Amino acid sequence: MPDFSTLPTLNASLNGLSATFLVAGFLMVRQRRIGAHRACMLAAVVCSVLFLVSYLFYHSQVGSMRFQGTGMLRTFYLSVLLTHSVLAAAVPILAAITLIRALRGRFDKHAALARWTLPIWLYVSVTGVVVYWMLYHLSI
Repeated sequence: MPDFSTLPTLNASLNGLSATFLVAGFLMVRQRRIGAHRACMLAAVVCSVLFLVSYLFYHSQVGSMRFQGTGMLRTFYLSVLLTHSVLAAAVPILAAITLIRALRGRFDKHAALARWTLPIWLYVSVTGVVVYWMLYHLSI
């Protein structure tokens, strides 16, 4: 069987990059640097799409990993995982609609939806890294 052990690290890295591009894109639009904002947000989309493809491939080949912690740590992990998973289901839809509105020049509608999309997408990207770290690097 092929070795897929590096994919979780790749996935976390893509999530971290996506979060970085999201923050940079937000800062760019606040500074009215629209070209830089567009580039950052498109980079965030690319990172997230690559993440999703890699994540789905990995889990189709390997399955799930069970968190080994107990007590309050397990409760914390499961709380983060639950909120992450529920919101992650919404991100592709929100991001796609937000992107389409921008590409069509509907900037008023784009901005209105981006106010919701950005914090949700950023939360999902950051908590994806947290979940990875807790599963693969937290010494219990």
